[in-house]
Amino acid sequence: MTSPRVLDVGRWEPNASGRLRQAAMELYLERGFEQTTVAEISERAGLTARTFFRHFADKREVLFAGSGSLQEQLVGALAGAPDSASPMEAISAALAAAATVLGQHREYSRQRQSVIAANVELQERELIKLASLAVALAAGLRRRGVDDANASLAAEAGVAVLRVAFERWVSETEDQDLLQVIRESLDQLRTLTADG
Repeated sequence: MTSPRVLDVGRWEPNASGRLRQAAMELYLERGFEQTTVAEISERAGLTARTFFRHFADKREVLFAGSGSLQEQLVGALAGAPDSASPMEAISAALAAAATVLGQHREYSRQRQSVIAANVELQERELIKLASLAVALAAGLRRRGVDDANASLAAEAGVAVLRVAFERWVSETEDQDLLQVIRESLDQLRTLTADG
């Protein structure tokens, strides 16, 4: 009799992606990212390496798989801001969308952040993803008629606010929602840039 852990049924794998993500996170936390293999992740999830590669390009992508969807949602929220919104108000709308998506999974976010913080290669990948997000937001602002320099500046500031707020949110012991932390960080930015 074939073991269900080894059987790769290709057509029916209920929540294979979620199972792989959970197995990977458990192993990354137990052993470390570098010491964990795709074969071990697949085995822990009760799937095969072949199934793993149907869902993720490599073991890093388990941690970054939703970034394309997140970027689309942020750019969509920015585009949906009222025409009268300033560049930073449009960025604020995008950050509110980020809070809605990211704010639902605080414990997973904490775990993910600890894995990334322990690995330089993952930190670099996170920075690349954030840079791509800034480029996409700047392009969205340009489509709204904002000039190049202001679009880039607002987008970069928005991504910096998101990064700082997110790091604060995952590290705080208070049960504060991400949107509130983002709003506080935007207020801090306004205070820092106020005249006088």
